[in-house]
Amino acid sequence: MEQASSAGLSNLDQQLNKRKVVDQTGPYQRTFRLDFQKTSRAVYVVGSVLKANLKRNAPPGSNYFSVKCSPRVQYRISPPPAENGLLPIPINGNTMLLITMGTASEMENDSKLSVLYYGEKTKELGKAVVHFTAVEISLDVDADRDGQVERNNPNKGSWMWGPNGHGAILLVNCDSERVYGKKLDTLSAEVTRVSDLKDMSPMMLRTRGPPKLPQGYKLAIHISQGDAETVRVYKTRSTEGVHQTLKNLFYNSFVKDYPLVLGFKNLSKEVPYPGGNAEMKFYVEGLRFPDKDFEGLITISLSLLEPSSGDFPETPIFTDKVVFRVAPWIMTPNTLNPVEVFVCSTSDNYEFLKGMRKLVEKSGYKLKICYEYMNRQDRWMQDEIEFGYIDSPHQHFPVVLDSPRDGGLQDFPYEELLGPDFGYVTRTAYNEVVSSLDSFGNLEVSPPVTVNGRNYPLGRIIIGVAFPTATEGRNMTKVVQDFLWAQKVQRPIALFSDWLVVGHVDEFMTFVPAPDKKGFRLLLASPDAAYKLFRGLQKDGHGQAKMFDGLGPGQEITVDEILSDEKLLAENNYVQSCIDWNRDVLKRELGLDDDDIIDLPILFHVIEDNRAVAYYPDMVNMIVLGKNLGIPKPFGPKVDGRCVLETEMTNLMKGLGVRCTYIDDFASYHKNLGEVHCGSNVRREPFSFKWWNLEM
Repeated sequence: MEQASSAGLSNLDQQLNKRKVVDQTGPYQRTFRLDFQKTSRAVYVVGSVLKANLKRNAPPGSNYFSVKCSPRVQYRISPPPAENGLLPIPINGNTMLLITMGTASEMENDSKLSVLYYGEKTKELGKAVVHFTAVEISLDVDADRDGQVERNNPNKGSWMWGPNGHGAILLVNCDSERVYGKKLDTLSAEVTRVSDLKDMSPMMLRTRGPPKLPQGYKLAIHISQGDAETVRVYKTRSTEGVHQTLKNLFYNSFVKDYPLVLGFKNLSKEVPYPGGNAEMKFYVEGLRFPDKDFEGLITISLSLLEPSSGDFPETPIFTDKVVFRVAPWIMTPNTLNPVEVFVCSTSDNYEFLKGMRKLVEKSGYKLKICYEYMNRQDRWMQDEIEFGYIDSPHQHFPVVLDSPRDGGLQDFPYEELLGPDFGYVTRTAYNEVVSSLDSFGNLEVSPPVTVNGRNYPLGRIIIGVAFPTATEGRNMTKVVQDFLWAQKVQRPIALFSDWLVVGHVDEFMTFVPAPDKKGFRLLLASPDAAYKLFRGLQKDGHGQAKMFDGLGPGQEITVDEILSDEKLLAENNYVQSCIDWNRDVLKRELGLDDDDIIDLPILFHVIEDNRAVAYYPDMVNMIVLGKNLGIPKPFGPKVDGRCVLETEMTNLMKGLGVRCTYIDDFASYHKNLGEVHCGSNVRREPFSFKWWNLEM
């Protein structure tokens, strides 16, 4: 009777150490039962450790044991024998036999281990014999985020943020491969075009071992009930299907060779053992964005099942798992390059459209016009939608967030934007009152900032709400706020915007690019700056200069008349205090100094419920197209034939290297309580920074 050689023990130690590198939580350990009454057959998964309690499984009266094994099998005794080399070995209640195999088997049952039990040192009481079939089984994903599915990544079963982080990424398949009769791909539990696979994350089952598993053993892939509404898994029907994938992608072929494996009605599914050195490809489809009730993490597991005697079900003896995080929806700030500009055509906005066409053409971008059959006289393109995108190492595409406001433009994002590689998401406020604050002029995002040492490389979302002490104020619906917070990568900031009639943050703030290290300036509407400008005009003898010159009878008003209006002054003192409160919030939450802020001369007046609107076209409500700014034409007082407000605005922007274009939106937008930004929208390029590299 011989114990394993010292070389065998060394090999076992190497195998255990190797496994520790592969899996940071240590090797997969499984309790293993030895049967001295009959010869057993077992499947061993390479990289795992079988732990057999020798006393528990021994014949009655056993005091000693010895072990023999085939060359492929290694073992270790724990705790180690007190006297090394003594045979047979004393047995006690804690004696464990740790069994491993370094390589996969070529045939079934090609390795063997036997344990002999003794009462006294020479009296044999029984013998447990096990024939092993060793297999390598690995469920693999792109855990290192390089766009390739690597083999058995040590970190595939967990998820960590940061440039040194790990874990696979999953996109919500929220576009539509259909051009006609379109619907979200997430609503269809089948793959009808191979092009749809680009929006899913690849996952591989890889094996090494004999051509088939011993009789009764099975592989099953499974998800939890909690993940059932968030993910679907498809597989290639055959290896031929894998080889055809690239060809099919080229032709955008219609195929049905990717059956559904896991989903809402299928939490577990047996999958065939590929046999030998082989692999099977799966495609994982995200169905839901992170939200209040869903952190965004999804676990998919693969288990090896062992047959039970009689009619009892199989039991798992090994489980491998992978973890995905669903990619968040990401907004794009004014400092990113535009791709295309969207506006509406209505019966009365000819002058506005003319100005926008010139600006967009001069800037070199695409202009897309939503005509009246689609907009149904709803001109507020900014309020209906917000453009963003989703990103992964293997795919990214724009995604439009549809506002719950549902005006005349309500069909536009679904009917006109949704399509191949253009996604759609919305949040419906079933049990909440939708107010003006749910329009997306009330949803903005800052450029990248650093605040007290914390980096926000994707910027921070900005929304407007009621003042914290208000009891009856308006707020953005909770369902939208919950969605925005759950994306995590652009932590929201809440400003006080309920002091405005319309109530949107874009009525008093915006961001423009700057050519310095900061990269941007915050522009704020400032009644104080407007009064300072008008008082300077009056002092210089221009008190009779007229606002709104040429806009028709009853519109004009002089600088002297504005400055003598005590009610207007009181209203603007209140407005300035509201903006100052927001100024302090933005300085604190974005890490800004006063040098990072430019005050624009803009007056407001109160018209109802102590809420304000812009007194003249609100220049801060602009469209930013690279270095070109499309600014509402303010129709300010003129000195030497030039609009003083335009001159002041242009001078304020001069040091930033941007060009100011003034667009007439007075009749078609300003009179309807909106401006250029409210009536337009811009889809921009995504960030070059990858969201998964955020330090959280």
